[in-house]
Amino acid sequence: MKNYKKILASILAVVISAATTGTLAYAKNTEKTTDTAVTETVDTDAAEIPAPASGQTAEKDETVYVIAKADGTVQKIIVSDWLKNTGAADALTDASDLEQVKNVKSDAGYHLNSDGALVWDAKGDDLYYQGESSDALPVDMSVSYQLDGKKISAEKIAGKSGKVTIRFDYRNNQYETVKIDGKNEKIYVPYAMLTGLILDNAHFHNVKITNGRLISDGNKIIAAGIALPGMQENLGIDKKDLEIPDYVELTADVTDFKLGMTVTVAANDLFSQVDTEKFKDADSMTDAANEMTDAMKQLIDGSSQLYDGLDTLLDKSDELTEGIHKLANGAKELKNGTDSLSSGAAELQNGTAALSAGTGSLKSGTENLNNGAQQLQSGAAQLSDGLQTLTANNDTLNGGAKQVFDTLLQTAGTQIAAAGLQIPALTIENYAEVLTNQIAALDDDAVYQTALDTVTAAVEANRPLITERVTDAVRTQVQATVAAAVQEQVRAAVQEQVLAKKDVIRDAVIQQAAGMHADAYDAAVEAGLIPAAQQAAIDAAVEQTVQNKIAEQMESEAVKAQLDALTQQNTEQQMQSAQVQGLIAQNTEAQVQQAIAEHMAGDEVQQRLQQASAGAQSLIALKTQLDSYNAFYLGLQQYTAGVAQAASGAAELNAGTARLCDGAAQLDQGAADLQSGAVQIQSGAGALQSGASQLQNGASQLYDGILQLDNGAPALKTGVTKLRDGAMKLSDGLLEFDEKGIQKITKLLDGDLSNIAARMRATVDVSKHYNSFSGKSDQMNGKVRFVYRTDEIK
Repeated sequence: MKNYKKILASILAVVISAATTGTLAYAKNTEKTTDTAVTETVDTDAAEIPAPASGQTAEKDETVYVIAKADGTVQKIIVSDWLKNTGAADALTDASDLEQVKNVKSDAGYHLNSDGALVWDAKGDDLYYQGESSDALPVDMSVSYQLDGKKISAEKIAGKSGKVTIRFDYRNNQYETVKIDGKNEKIYVPYAMLTGLILDNAHFHNVKITNGRLISDGNKIIAAGIALPGMQENLGIDKKDLEIPDYVELTADVTDFKLGMTVTVAANDLFSQVDTEKFKDADSMTDAANEMTDAMKQLIDGSSQLYDGLDTLLDKSDELTEGIHKLANGAKELKNGTDSLSSGAAELQNGTAALSAGTGSLKSGTENLNNGAQQLQSGAAQLSDGLQTLTANNDTLNGGAKQVFDTLLQTAGTQIAAAGLQIPALTIENYAEVLTNQIAALDDDAVYQTALDTVTAAVEANRPLITERVTDAVRTQVQATVAAAVQEQVRAAVQEQVLAKKDVIRDAVIQQAAGMHADAYDAAVEAGLIPAAQQAAIDAAVEQTVQNKIAEQMESEAVKAQLDALTQQNTEQQMQSAQVQGLIAQNTEAQVQQAIAEHMAGDEVQQRLQQASAGAQSLIALKTQLDSYNAFYLGLQQYTAGVAQAASGAAELNAGTARLCDGAAQLDQGAADLQSGAVQIQSGAGALQSGASQLQNGASQLYDGILQLDNGAPALKTGVTKLRDGAMKLSDGLLEFDEKGIQKITKLLDGDLSNIAARMRATVDVSKHYNSFSGKSDQMNGKVRFVYRTDEIK
């Protein structure tokens, strides 16, 4: 009788080590196999996996994000590819079947060669691109729900109460037909499915999980389960003897059911890295398990994956800060350029009276202006897109910072409870009051309270000034939005008035250009007496004159007064609205609390706090740390608000440059017609000056917004640094996991495993064959990550 428990122990040793390191990768051949066998069979007694080809210049690291409904139904598959240009090649050829491919980090482009492969203009750098896929997944996941023993849909279970069962089922579709001991066998790619979800103790009670583990901090329960779909078949084990899990099931007593998103990671890479020689016999398999133990120890000695991730984030923070700084410099150059453009447009208007003898030079200049306007429009569009991308990440950045803050508060509460003090659960809203009261209870001389009262009083004394500044900032935003709407409304009315007099305008232009009234000119045109070039020039002059009349009306004192009055009236109405007043109050309170936190963390106050009683010192130090992070948290919210404001300004600038580009093109055409028909364009220079002035104002607003973003960027790096340093504490948890998990599992490996060696070796070989989801060049090594995310239920 085979010792199946020891067999499963060896498999779990491999999988758990992979889940702990967080470095799960996946391999796949460019030929996909979903519920169909590959055409080639492999004899595991003779075949070996060839080593990667020497001289390879690139590696492909792929992450596949599966966005699914709450029942596991796939909604979208997004694939993110990283081409590591290890050979610093100028061009990288990559095979991919993705749709909507987009470079997400640089401006490097690609073209398709004769066989449809992507040839990237790498210029020696790594490439990052993403796209979408509709291909079948190697593993399907479904999520089912039961309420009091009856099946119920994800949509209907929201808000229900009772005995709830949530089950995750996984179906492995990826296999090869392999010859083992002379017989063809299906061997599935060995995926370990690690599913995690977070449950609120206020709604979930008596939680149990099959094939997983529960961790509770008093407020939340973290449920993590693991399954190995296809491994039962791979090892040829009868379920009556031992059932290898291919599902995760959770039960609980639930009140008012709601569930956040769930995340599942599919992994086979660690199987791919195992040396098949380790599965030649029982002793070799035991040695392989020992290798897993050694790998776990190396992980503990090195650092946790979380620390590495935060370290990478810190590096990227430098890039983000540098990018924002470059953006600020670029915005400054754009502002200076628009200042010069506005000044030049004014000079052009003053000098157009003398241009009748130099129309050739004017045509050359308008061509340059048209090209420059197009380049300016392209740059403004890219700037707007970039800021919109930053804005899209605001919620994620704020949500991540809040999650870290909540974790810090939970940890602080645990430490205080361990010290024998009973306090309410700490939240972002109440921690300051709770800790202040506890410090006061321990501080006989009330040093902390005195310092807090002094700082609070000083800050509160400046509340009117803070409120005034916040109100001014909000007013500026409201006024900009209102002004744009009023501008369009008034312009439409002016345009309607001017168009009503278009016949009069046309008659005046024809008299000036052709020396006759409009009716005589029309008769001459009908008789074929007016050349086509002159007709085109006169038509262009009429349209240009209409636009000039509109521009003159818009610049008139009467219209400006109307614009100012409407803008002021609508702005004041908006400022008195409950929504805007609430925003002012919220921003004012946030800045007041941030100022208090910053002053309390300052050296002067901290020196005074050292005089507090010994019993209060530790709580004061803890609150100071939390206040420091709170200052960062509030600063991050201001930073993201600044990003959103800059994005809005960039969008307005983009629209303004588009109008400028259209105007420049029309001006260029008018200059060509003028060169042929000798029509004056003096009024066109006035329109150019008006557009340049608008562009100048927009560029100035954009520069101010980006400068605010640039000034706030260092706070982000400081906060990420603190997060990275705190992640090192996870190493203690890894030590405990190694002692209570991995070491105990490997102790089970002392029996006969020889009958399973061939199937394990075949499983490892099949895993090595699978190294890409969307395809890759034969000249590349490959890795792929699968992350399934289901929608929340609420």
